[in-house]
This record gives sequence, C-alpha cells and structure tokens, in this order.
Amino acid sequence: MSPSYTEPVIQFLAAPRPEDVRTVGMALRYDPDAAEVLTRLMAPPLGRRHALLATPGGDGVAAVSVSTRDPMVGHWDLLAVHPDARRRGLGRSLVAAGEEWFVRHGVRHARMAGNPPCYGWPGIDVRYTAAACLAEDAGYTLTGTAWNMTVDLTVDLDSAADERRLAGDGIQVQRAEDGLRGPAAAFALEHWGDTWAWEVEHASGCHVAVRDGAVLGFAAWGTRPHWFGPMGTAESARGLGIGAVLLRRCLQDLRATGARSAEIGWVGPKRFYSLTVGAAVGRVFWQYGRDLPAGVAG
Repeated sequence: MSPSYTEPVIQFLAAPRPEDVRTVGMALRYDPDAAEVLTRLMAPPLGRRHALLATPGGDGVAAVSVSTRDPMVGHWDLLAVHPDARRRGLGRSLVAAGEEWFVRHGVRHARMAGNPPCYGWPGIDVRYTAAACLAEDAGYTLTGTAWNMTVDLTVDLDSAADERRLAGDGIQVQRAEDGLRGPAAAFALEHWGDTWAWEVEHASGCHVAVRDGAVLGFAAWGTRPHWFGPMGTAESARGLGIGAVLLRRCLQDLRATGARSAEIGWVGPKRFYSLTVGAAVGRVFWQYGRDLPAGVAG
C-alpha cells in the first residue's frame, strides 16, 4: 500500500523508526533485503557526529543519514525516498536540510561516498540513476569510481595444502578466537587504522595468520550479510600465499551460512580476487563531492 503524506516537513531523529526502515526497503530496488542492516549500520562509531532526517509522523516517505568524522568533511550515508513520493522535490529538500546540518557543524565539503567503517556502499550504485541525477542536480561532481566484486561460493575453496605449506614455514592460520580477535584488531589498527580495526572487532568471523606469536595477516567477514572484508597482510609477509588462504577460509565460513555467493566490498586489488577465487566485478559506484562555503546550505 502506498504511504499517505502531506507536504514534507523535515525533522531530525535520534534513531530510525519502523516506517523509516520500510521506506528504505521500498526505495532500494537493488537491495531489497538490506533495509534493517543499513539503518543499523548508520550508528555513529569512532566518535562520528551523526544525524537522521525524515518526514514527521508515520508518513514513512523518506529517510536520510548524514555523518561527519573529519571535522571539515561530511558524508551522505543514506538517502531513500519512497517511489510514490518521487519527482516532487523531496530529494532536493532533504539534500538542502542535510547540507544545512553539515554547515552548522563546520563542514566545508560534502561527499556522497562511503564513510568507513559503517557505510551503505562505497558510493552511488550506477543502477540507481535517480540518485545520481539528484547528486548532479544538487551541484555534486563526480570524484571517483569504486566497485564490489562477487564470488561464486560453489567453486573449490579448499586451502588445506597451502595451510600445510605455510605451517612448514612456521605460519599457523586459525580462527581469531581464544584471545586472537584483539591482536588481529590491534594489527589492523597499526597498519590500516581504526576503521579496519573496528570492522575486525565487529565482524561475524575472522581468521589470522600467526608466526612466533606475531600476527602476519587477517581477513574478516560478516560486517554486512554475505560480505567479505577487510583483509590485510604485513608487507614483510606478502608473496607467501597468506592472503589466498585467509580469503578461502573466510569464504568457506560464508558458504557454511547457506550463502551461494559473497560480495567483496570496496575492492582494491581486483586481479588478486579474480585469480584466487574467480571473483568478478559485480557492482560499480560513482562517488560525488561538493564544496560547502561557510554560510551556504543547499
């Protein structure tokens, strides 16, 4: 049933309401099962300032999440308008309200791109044409392109032979349990920063490679359903095949959940994933940005 609504009045919310989750589900044509997960991921970890905008009452017409981490940079984490409420200027009104919030908090540049570690996507999925048009109409310009890769989990993911080879070099690969999750997060923090460390701490599963008590690499999965990542190997240990083993072990875990495919989020080394497990680029995202001079909102 289509929602009933009047001329929208924007309000800020402390937390998403059930009607906002439903709106997100209706708006995300290519992510129909992601609404609850995405609204939960909008929680502000790592000291981010954060706001939710929506129309008041029980209209359930639109929901927006914006956040900052760098004091001068704001991010659009989510903007969803119910299909029956589009082409009425509501999206532009929400963008103006979000930019007003940014400016009040000292933001000078706004991005429609992922704000790790909690983000919906690396940018605007190119299939969401209306969202890209809204960004451009609102003065945002294209700043980059990102992609996710998809893995068929029915392929051979056995890593036993490679694990035996690594063991011969004194490298043990194991689940990050029994006290290893903390060292894995500390390793991620040291080499890649607090966003990756947060993901390691909150992932459904994590595997680590250890030699003489020192972490050499890690891989995590499940910060989003059926998503793999992040993964990293110490520079001194690269070329030993640690990454391939960690990747396959995590994908085995994902397959054990009943998934038949997995998504590798915001991929850097496409060649590695393609050669190791036959992954292919499955989603492409446009990233946008816009300067917000002091005193300008919209």
